[in-house]
Amino acid sequence: MFDPRLHDAGPDHIAVYGFYEKLYTMIDLSAALCFVVGSVMFFFDAWQIPGTWLFLVGSVFFAARLAVRFLREFHLARLPLPGDARK
Repeated sequence: MFDPRLHDAGPDHIAVYGFYEKLYTMIDLSAALCFVVGSVMFFFDAWQIPGTWLFLVGSVFFAARLAVRFLREFHLARLPLPGDARK
């Protein structure tokens, strides 16, 4: 696991890596938006509670990034390499 050579070892590896990269990017974007909107909300007293919730949601997204990265590497490690006898 965590071997960068697996990212493009074969067509299946490229497809799996691309899927997880898209997922990772969507999570990053969601986390960033939560933190930016939450930060703006903190300028207004009436919006501080929802802003705090957005900070929490953004933090959960950041934790999810780690899970997605681990799942990607686990998935890539389980794929057979080109030329392997196992299928």
